[in-house]
Amino acid sequence: MVIVLAGGLLVANQFVPFGDEGAESGTCEAGTGASGGAGTGGAPQTSAELDEVQRQTAATIIGVAKGMAVPPRGWVVALATAMQESQMGTVGMDVAVDHDSLGVFQQRPSQGWGSPAQVRDPVYATRTFLERLLTVPGWDTMPVTQAAQIVQRSAFPNAYAKWESLANSLVTDLAGVAGAIQECVPATEAGPGPAAALPPGVARTAIEFATAETGKPYVWGATGPSSYDCSGLMLRAYQRAGIVLPRVSRDQYHAGAHVPVEQAQPGDLLFWAYDTSDPETIHHVGLYIGNGQMMNASQTGVPLGTRAVSFDEEDMVRLATRPGTGAAVS
Repeated sequence: MVIVLAGGLLVANQFVPFGDEGAESGTCEAGTGASGGAGTGGAPQTSAELDEVQRQTAATIIGVAKGMAVPPRGWVVALATAMQESQMGTVGMDVAVDHDSLGVFQQRPSQGWGSPAQVRDPVYATRTFLERLLTVPGWDTMPVTQAAQIVQRSAFPNAYAKWESLANSLVTDLAGVAGAIQECVPATEAGPGPAAALPPGVARTAIEFATAETGKPYVWGATGPSSYDCSGLMLRAYQRAGIVLPRVSRDQYHAGAHVPVEQAQPGDLLFWAYDTSDPETIHHVGLYIGNGQMMNASQTGVPLGTRAVSFDEEDMVRLATRPGTGAAVS
């Protein structure tokens, strides 16, 4: 697939060697050499230079990657690719620029990437891109542009490089993870520590969404927009913030780092269980919003709303979950 802005013949899992200009596999880019500064053609290099649609697309990509437990270097590869292919969701989303390429990653339904509706869905498109990236041996130690090229098969294989500084800026600003490009650490070591803070913008977005649903009815199994159960409200609140959570509360418990409930920060998830020592018995989740308050969807007949919460409540699990901030520590 060759498109005007970016290019990229999408053939899954097929490697095409670079020419003389390509970086060698197994090396780590210096971070400032190929990205930013001269030779970028005026490309934006920080998240502040993007519009709201582009920032929201970037948040969605990061959220999906976190939900898949992809290390931060994978986020950078995906972000650089999305910027090159669709200007981060602002070009070619619904009308093909070239052939039948559509969506954030300009994926082609005719090449087995999914239906037109699927590839236009940023969540589906990101998940599919990352699934294919993860099948590439050694992708996490390759230069970003090479890893992207193996998945995308672009007609302009080195074009992804000019977006690396921007991708790194997005990872830092939207997810609070620094140095994802330069570190080139193995997947088992990458990512923030278990107690990494949730970026304020992410927490604020989730809280604002959840509290705006105040007064709507509780319906078991509902995920909005007219009604919710407890985990359905958490799912949608964090989806708005760009983080993909599992559907049910006991799985949401494992969807991020754990901290003692006494150290809960706004945006953390609080849980209740029949046996507080066994996460498999979790039956309720709420969103801590700070100052001893939580957003709650509790039971049929009780509208959604805030309530006071004490960290020594009966049946409260002693660990809170900070969504998307690292591997959970049980």
